[in-house]
Amino acid sequence: MYRKTVLDNGLRILTSAMPHTRSVSIGFFVGVGSRYELDEQGGVSHFIEHMLFKGTAKRPTAREIAVAIEGIGGVFNASTGREASLYWAKVAQPHLDIAIDVLVDMLRRAKFEPEEINRERRVIIEEINLTLDTPDALVHLLINELVWPNHPLGRDVAGTKESLGTLDREGLLTYLKCHYQPSNTVVSVAGNVEHEAVVGKIGAFLGDWAMGEAASYRPAEDNQAEPRLRIHYRETEQAQLCLSVPGIPRDHPDRFKLRLLNTVLGEGMSSRLFTEIREKRGLAYSINSYVSAMHDTGAVGVYAGVDPRRIEDAIKAILAEWDRLRQESVPADELAKAKEFVKGRLLLQMEDSFSVAAWFGRQEVLSPEVLTVNEVIEAIDAVTVTDIQRVAQGLFLGERLNLAVVGPFEAGKGFRELLEL
Repeated sequence: MYRKTVLDNGLRILTSAMPHTRSVSIGFFVGVGSRYELDEQGGVSHFIEHMLFKGTAKRPTAREIAVAIEGIGGVFNASTGREASLYWAKVAQPHLDIAIDVLVDMLRRAKFEPEEINRERRVIIEEINLTLDTPDALVHLLINELVWPNHPLGRDVAGTKESLGTLDREGLLTYLKCHYQPSNTVVSVAGNVEHEAVVGKIGAFLGDWAMGEAASYRPAEDNQAEPRLRIHYRETEQAQLCLSVPGIPRDHPDRFKLRLLNTVLGEGMSSRLFTEIREKRGLAYSINSYVSAMHDTGAVGVYAGVDPRRIEDAIKAILAEWDRLRQESVPADELAKAKEFVKGRLLLQMEDSFSVAAWFGRQEVLSPEVLTVNEVIEAIDAVTVTDIQRVAQGLFLGERLNLAVVGPFEAGKGFRELLEL
């Protein structure tokens, strides 16, 4: 499914041959995100991501960078997470050299002009304002603060207005030099490509990238012993809520079991939450469950947008579904359906060259092993109903509950009494 070469400086190059495609996707996965930041640096990883698009010596303006890719019909973008940053492009196969040239130019020769830094600081502040003004985005920010209090994992990836105000050119470049190291970077390419040719091209661009040692992150703390609650008053027609418990790390042996548990619970229109909360009770328009996983921690949660007058009923119904997973085995036919859902979505995803590049690149930069699609499918097929119930019993504990609410409620207002399992 993929081939791998490691350059002398530690840069890892992965290729996935897709001879039937006419596109090629390339992603630079850097093993740094917001959890690596000190409080006073909050948002620096995300700030750097923005600045790499603002001009290089070769392409002095953001427009010239954009034209270099869009002018050949390609698309490109970037994202910053808690543990990794991604820069990627998808182009027609004959234009791979251009995509490599543009992304390398951005990563290694961005100018970080002071005027652009100040301008982009204002742009990111507006991005933060958008989150604060968007109740369904705000409630996810608040639940993260509850699950990981006083920790970088609980902070907005974009940082705060206060921390952004202290970041200057020297601070950005120092952080970039510390974390953007070849040994901390994976280049993943998927499409109609030949491995040795790709290694030769990237080696020509990045073989002289000086080696260095990337910094470590602050470990997560797992000391929750009682429910946590956060109510944010907002005059809204709909209340937004997130219920969450601490989860498991990315490479935990139970990760595929949790993936299926989450599918049964809240993925898709045939899931338990959608059926019970929306279809039967009419309590919510939007409802879903989610799993997030990091190196050493994770979270399992449910999001819903509900009528403020019926929020208590919604919370009780969600908790009842969690308790049902603890008390009763999932029927064999329901688990079989969940397995086919997960496998089918995975196989559909892997028809796209960017998805394939991301599949291998993200694993390589974040995990100790890279699994193929077939290996994941085998792991999914091996999960039993007993596994699902055991995982539910270990995760859904009353003392580990977290509830964040955004809506027209005074602090407390009877919510704490609901947090029982």
